[in-house]
Amino acid sequence: MLRIGIDVGGTHTDAVLLDGDEVVASTKALTTADVITGIMNALETILAERAGAEDSIEAVMLGTTQFTNAVIERRELAEVAAIRIGKPSGDGLPPKIGWPDDIARCLGDNVYMIRGGYLYDGWPLAELDDREMDAVVKDLVSKKVEAVSVASAFSPMNAEPELEMGRRIRAALPDAHITLSHKIGRLGILERENAALLNTSLLHFADSVVTSFVDAIRQRGLECRFFVSQNDGTLMDAEFARRFPALTFASGPTNSLRGACKLTGLDDAVVVDIGGTTSDIGVLQDGFPRESNVVIEVGGVRTNFRMPDILAIGLGGGSLVEEGGRKVGPRSLGHRLVEDGLIFGGNTLTATDIVVADGSAAVGDKSRVADLDKSIVSTAKARMTEILNLGIEKMKPSSNPLPVVLVGGGAILVTEKLATASEMLRPEHAGVANAIGAAIAQIGGETERLVSYEKTDRDDAIKAVTADATRLAVTAGADSATIRVADVEETAMSYMAGNTTRLRVKVVGDIAGLSNTDAAREAI
Repeated sequence: MLRIGIDVGGTHTDAVLLDGDEVVASTKALTTADVITGIMNALETILAERAGAEDSIEAVMLGTTQFTNAVIERRELAEVAAIRIGKPSGDGLPPKIGWPDDIARCLGDNVYMIRGGYLYDGWPLAELDDREMDAVVKDLVSKKVEAVSVASAFSPMNAEPELEMGRRIRAALPDAHITLSHKIGRLGILERENAALLNTSLLHFADSVVTSFVDAIRQRGLECRFFVSQNDGTLMDAEFARRFPALTFASGPTNSLRGACKLTGLDDAVVVDIGGTTSDIGVLQDGFPRESNVVIEVGGVRTNFRMPDILAIGLGGGSLVEEGGRKVGPRSLGHRLVEDGLIFGGNTLTATDIVVADGSAAVGDKSRVADLDKSIVSTAKARMTEILNLGIEKMKPSSNPLPVVLVGGGAILVTEKLATASEMLRPEHAGVANAIGAAIAQIGGETERLVSYEKTDRDDAIKAVTADATRLAVTAGADSATIRVADVEETAMSYMAGNTTRLRVKVVGDIAGLSNTDAAREAI
């Protein structure tokens, strides 16, 4: 029942070895430029704690920022042909409208808009035109297009237009990378189309990244299964990750929240994950991260992924301390902290130097900050506390104080009681909570629909949407016998006829085939 959880961050690659609920080994290795070397270093460290453990490890779970960084840095992005099925009403807002020019150029200029699609109530916007579809496919073939995104109006309600277009493209271009928007985004067509375009642009890169990860763990003698963290606190298997790399966006903070839940046993709390550069503040609700209900921008592109509601503030272990302690962050040394920070032999005053000088933390060489002006120390500490209190106040679901769980390597910065917290918890292994969150994660699936409770019984509607979400979870690698409903969200839609409601259902289940699932235990 051994599992390995790995979380690759900008500064550190964290790894844990779990035996059931017990943390057998943990480490924080520096993230390397090629990422794989840092992962291998972390694996070596934790596996050294239990000789011969390789044969007993059932799964490796990985959280990575590589795909998010690729979008932000405008690298490793392939050109994508964008097909919009939504004329005539969709003419006014073409694909990639509002995108930053640099990332729009990365994806190229191949855009096609054709007739078809549906309204929210199932009525067709227009009939699909065989000649239009065939003309698009012929043009794709002539241009030797290798990546295609297809988005149709209200495709989560009726995906047939996307499926038909996808079948024709696949027949003509069998090796093309294709994303159908209903498989990755929610109802709004522009944001869903954007999500599909970003996902498609990453597919070639995803194939090489997942292959590199799998090869790395195989080279270390691990023949176990491999999973990648999603941005909703669940997992997907390697093959699913090759098809939907964009679902990893924001998986790092999500893992930290899930890890905090596991370490404290709290299902409802505020979690503050303090790293080298930023502090990510999120809210646990029923054991999972509270999801954002607003449009999320990734690299300047509006999307409607299921993303955690995270507030990132510029306070971390490497944050620069300036103006006599009155200014802390947002500028940071990041991974250079261990080279340029005062306590590590450098010449730059950081937030970590402050807590070491105060005697609150034992890191580096304390003698190098022994003569630091006490007024600077006290002023900087007060400023750090103020920054965190303001951030937590923004994220709390109500005015009532909630427990605050401090995780991440930078949690040592918090040395005073936070006024916004009913209690403060700093659990054992808090520094690697993100890797623990990855290791304990389950497989999930989510489906969203617009339903009319005047035409459909509410219970029947929830059952139908739950069945769709369950199919997605099973496809991603969940054991169907262990799936449970994690969340049902109903939002009344104003100005729509028939008591129309947006219905969203999320399910989670254990990983199929692992010996620690309920189904496996019952079978034994």
